[in-house]
Amino acid sequence: MVTNLDVTLRDGGYRNNFGFSLEYALHHARESVAAGVEWVEIGYRKGSFQPKPDLGLTGTGADDYIRAVAEVVPPERICMILHPKNIVDDDLTQMFEAGVRLVRFCLPSGTPEPGLAMLRKAADIGFTTTVNITRVSQLDRKRLVALSGLSEDAGADVIYLADSNGSLLPDEVSRLVTLVRSVTGSAIGLHAHNNLGLALANAIAAVEAGATWIDSSVLGMGKGPGNLITEQWLAYLARTGRTTAPHGQGGSYGSYDLGRVLTLAHRMESEIPEARPSLPLPDLVLGHFDLSVEERAKLPADHIGAAFSAARELTSVAVAA
Repeated sequence: MVTNLDVTLRDGGYRNNFGFSLEYALHHARESVAAGVEWVEIGYRKGSFQPKPDLGLTGTGADDYIRAVAEVVPPERICMILHPKNIVDDDLTQMFEAGVRLVRFCLPSGTPEPGLAMLRKAADIGFTTTVNITRVSQLDRKRLVALSGLSEDAGADVIYLADSNGSLLPDEVSRLVTLVRSVTGSAIGLHAHNNLGLALANAIAAVEAGATWIDSSVLGMGKGPGNLITEQWLAYLARTGRTTAPHGQGGSYGSYDLGRVLTLAHRMESEIPEARPSLPLPDLVLGHFDLSVEERAKLPADHIGAAFSAARELTSVAVAA
């Protein structure tokens, strides 16, 4: 049993400054749910990790937007993600009242306590909760174990391993999932980025190792080269007989309606230029050296060879430090 979570409206927002129209956001949420996807992440609550000017609809996650989504899909399918530093306690209550039922916390490994305190309150309110442990490829394994235990104790239903840099290999994903499963009873999820073209292979490895929650986005639209591609992932699940979505509409290949998702992908590609699949060479370099997208600004923009050398130097400095 795999629980699928669509992150297009949130992670895809890094490509268009979260500037989805309300009409498209409602259409995307409605069609994703109609296709059987269990949860739709409709955006950030009050912004991403780094402050950005003039954020669009899905980067701010205002209450009126949440209510509009809850009029076209059941609240039991609506998810929102947040950085604890951006919100106050009242945000959780307001989000729940507006219609969100799954809240995800991006947990910084160095200072997790504020996020864990908010997680406890979210669990008390009645949310289904996930913790997204970001940049897991750079995290010491002992620290990962500690954060997993703290998250479970605080009420996390799901602990997500976020390959934020898109640098993990399938064997590494398998080992990480196995490790976290050995120390927690929470469900395990994977949020994959596609810098090395391994998002699908990594998702397969995660599920085979026991992960049961997987993030994906239509056309793979997401930060940098994007995420696991929903269409490919659902096709894989159908081909392997894993399509057991409890809310599915009974598409021709299983519980997920792949045809409906493909139709949605076609509309996205036609109407949203930033949604078209892309693998910029600098993002491949970042994945190769396990560098975050924030490091991209330090790479020369006019010559990929120079960018590769600069990334290698950044990695050498980090190791020496």
